[in-house]
Amino acid sequence: MRKAILAILTLAALAACSSGKRPLHDMRSASGGPDEFTVMPVGPLEIPEVFTLPVPTPGATNRVDPTPKADAIAALGGRPSAVVAGGVPVADNALVAAASRNGVQSDVRAVLAAEDAAFRKGKNRYSLRSALSRDRYFKAYARFALDAYAELQRFRNLGVATPSAPPR
Repeated sequence: MRKAILAILTLAALAACSSGKRPLHDMRSASGGPDEFTVMPVGPLEIPEVFTLPVPTPGATNRVDPTPKADAIAALGGRPSAVVAGGVPVADNALVAAASRNGVQSDVRAVLAAEDAAFRKGKNRYSLRSALSRDRYFKAYARFALDAYAELQRFRNLGVATPSAPPR
C-alpha cells in the first residue's frame, strides 16, 4: 500500500513539474501585462479645413475612430467602403441568403463551446493521466486528426497542384 501511495505522489509531482509552456491552441494570457492584440491605435490627428464645430450627430462615428474590419479588408485588397455599419452590403445579400437558408442560431458560439466541453469531458473521464492533465484537446480530437502526408499524396494522385511539403 505504501508503494502505491508513493508511486501516485511521484506521478503527481512529475505532472506538476511540466515545462509550463502552453500549446498554441490555448489563447489565454499567462502574464499580467497588456495583451498586444487589444491595443488599437487611432488615426493621426488632422487639422480641419474649417475651425467651426460640426453639429453633434448621435450614433455618428469620429474620423479617427478605429475601423479594424475596413482596415483588414483594405489590407487584403478589398474595398473598405464595403463595410456597412450594422448591416450587410447589397452585393453580399445573395451570399447571406444562401448561407442562412436553413435558419440562423443567434447563440451558436455558446452552444458550440458547451458541446465541445462536454465532448472533451466525456472522452477523458476514465484516465488518471487525463485527470491530472489540464490539456485534453489533442487526446479528445485524436481520431479527427488528418495525416498531412497522406492527404498530400491523395491530392497529388487526383492531379491537384500541391506545393512541396517539409520532410517527415
